[in-house]
Amino acid sequence: MLGGELSMEHVTKVTSSSFYHLRRLKQIRRVVGKDVTAPLVSTFILCRLDYCNALLAGLPRTTTDPLQRVQNVAARLVLNLRIRDHVTPALKQLHWLPVASRIKFKLCLFMHLIHLHRAPAVSG
Repeated sequence: MLGGELSMEHVTKVTSSSFYHLRRLKQIRRVVGKDVTAPLVSTFILCRLDYCNALLAGLPRTTTDPLQRVQNVAARLVLNLRIRDHVTPALKQLHWLPVASRIKFKLCLFMHLIHLHRAPAVSG
């Protein structure tokens, strides 16, 4: 169970810090507009969602759902959508993969690099 607890602790910390940054970005959204908000969200939020997300592969959706909620709020912030607006078209417009697909993409990328013998060396 240690792995599950560690995963939930990671998700909780990422979610908490991401929502903090989203609240801060929301305060300046009206002033800076979409063209500035999108890179800021990418820098402060999406990189947090991608950090160590390969470790979450195979875990139940209940573990990754909080991360998806963060991404949904981030997309609504960038595109200035209301809470009731559907987020799937927004994710497509921004060219953002959903969290589960981001995890699969990262694993596929790792396997591709291993196949090409370009993976980082393991020291041991």
